[in-house]
Amino acid sequence: MHYFLLWLNLCTNLYTILGTDRYTVIIFKQDYLKRVRTMTEKAIFGAGCFWGVEAAFRAVKGVSEVTSGYSGGHFKNPSYHDVCTGETGHAEVVQVEYDPSQVDYDTLLDVFWDCHNPTTRNRQGPDIGTQYRSAIFFYTPEQEAAAKASREKLEGSGRWGDPIVTEISPAAEFYPAEEYHQRYLEKRGIAGYCHT
Repeated sequence: MHYFLLWLNLCTNLYTILGTDRYTVIIFKQDYLKRVRTMTEKAIFGAGCFWGVEAAFRAVKGVSEVTSGYSGGHFKNPSYHDVCTGETGHAEVVQVEYDPSQVDYDTLLDVFWDCHNPTTRNRQGPDIGTQYRSAIFFYTPEQEAAAKASREKLEGSGRWGDPIVTEISPAAEFYPAEEYHQRYLEKRGIAGYCHT
């Protein structure tokens, strides 16, 4: 992007020297900058084993990237082995990059609630440990408010017989998981989720 803007500045100055109207170039530059700034947002969700969660979010129109990883802990640059010890404090999570003009955060929350059981503390299916906890890590106050409202609405719906134990916390450092975890189910030709 930096080189593109440099090129636009050069073109604007060149057009001035040649006497050509700069107005179109300036509007194009402002429009480009606006689109770059607002193109995508990020969200982090923990719903047990990240393989199935990643697959669920990849299926959502407007989601441009999903990265499996670790967040919510106190250990820098954890490996899968480190996280599996249960001593780093991290949860297996996915970082979702999405275009808010195509999909809103509330829709992502619906996917999150649908792809796991939010009433089992530190467990999803056969996976047991703090790294499998249900968690939403928010980047903005708007995400925090939406997550809390969504949790309250789900709690009040009676859909689950037990209380929802999902943690809602500020986004901590996100560490991408090892490459072999990325698109894990897709690489193996496995459809669906690995739990729920």
